[in-house]
Amino acid sequence: MPLSIENAAQELQAANQVGDPEADALVSDLIDHREVDGVNALFRTVATLKHGQDRSGLPPRLAEFLSAAEAEPPGWSDADVRAAEKFFSRHRGEVAMLQGTVGLIGTYLSPTGAFTLRSTGRLGGVDGPGRRLSQSSRLFIDMDKQGAMTDGTLAANVTKVRLVHASVRQLHKKSGQWDYDKWGEPVSQKYTTGASCVFSVQILQAMRNLGLDVSADDAHGFMCAWHYVNHYLGTPEKWVLPKDVDAVDRVWTEERDREWKKTDDGVFMTKQALDYYKKFVPGPFHDAFVAMVRTALTDQYADMAGLPRGFLDTAAGPLAAGHKAVSGLGGGLLGGTAEDTVGVNPYKEILGVASSAFREMEKAALTQGQDDQPQMHQELGDDR
Repeated sequence: MPLSIENAAQELQAANQVGDPEADALVSDLIDHREVDGVNALFRTVATLKHGQDRSGLPPRLAEFLSAAEAEPPGWSDADVRAAEKFFSRHRGEVAMLQGTVGLIGTYLSPTGAFTLRSTGRLGGVDGPGRRLSQSSRLFIDMDKQGAMTDGTLAANVTKVRLVHASVRQLHKKSGQWDYDKWGEPVSQKYTTGASCVFSVQILQAMRNLGLDVSADDAHGFMCAWHYVNHYLGTPEKWVLPKDVDAVDRVWTEERDREWKKTDDGVFMTKQALDYYKKFVPGPFHDAFVAMVRTALTDQYADMAGLPRGFLDTAAGPLAAGHKAVSGLGGGLLGGTAEDTVGVNPYKEILGVASSAFREMEKAALTQGQDDQPQMHQELGDDR
């Protein structure tokens, strides 16, 4: 039975005790033998895999795992692919940026998720969160590529994320620091499904909060895309998000306030991300960018994340509506657009500029050291 408002609480509680047995067994063996280079080579190999590629040269255990992992979600259809691609054809840039900001910050609002991310901070390297942010958001770029759901590209990249999750579970298991009675399994199926909610229906809510128009058909297409991704993350069918966007929205809205809390870890992760984004969205425009993220999240959750308040926040409501009252503010930041086009949502221009900057951020991070794969470490810590 798929997740629904009636069974979500019970099913997610059960999902919190479950990891990913197949991926965990593969990665455990690699880490047990301290094959650090082997793990990184594994990620690089998975990232380049294509549908139908000859796997005879791969380690047998990896080839067997990949063969089992490549099956499409039950009931997946060409119509689902068309719906997803139609959504991205209309909302590509703004959605990638919102997932990489609002979405990632949303994952920091889960106390268990924030602790997990911060304690594995060495994945980001001593120079900051660039690699981590690029790895987290790499998926969002790949989702919107034409043909990615039919040529095996997206499935291979999601499988890479699945193996990263398995690595994190093994690191926590071996650290002796994880409280299984309190937190359940590290990067549990509950966390995976919850994160999929954040990156799907929470983003659709954020778009509505910003006054962006998303048709019911397009929203359905976006939900189809995340149904697909949730499946390839290794989630059992009974916990995979259904393609019904309204049903998922109801489940997430019901569960969110039980899950999202303010924590020191979450505030730390949010600040680290904002500080990194400032390199790409500098000066006064950064204030407009933060105000936009606050509006997308709403003040309730932005405060939980520790997003700073500023002068622009007092104008968030009328700014979202393109109100004449903030035309001077908008004109100063947006080249006169707000003043000239009263009644047109000036957040669209903020989104446009921020989306371009976000792509540059990801490009810079992904090409750092000419290596687009995370570097695994045998120990935990956030390099404080």
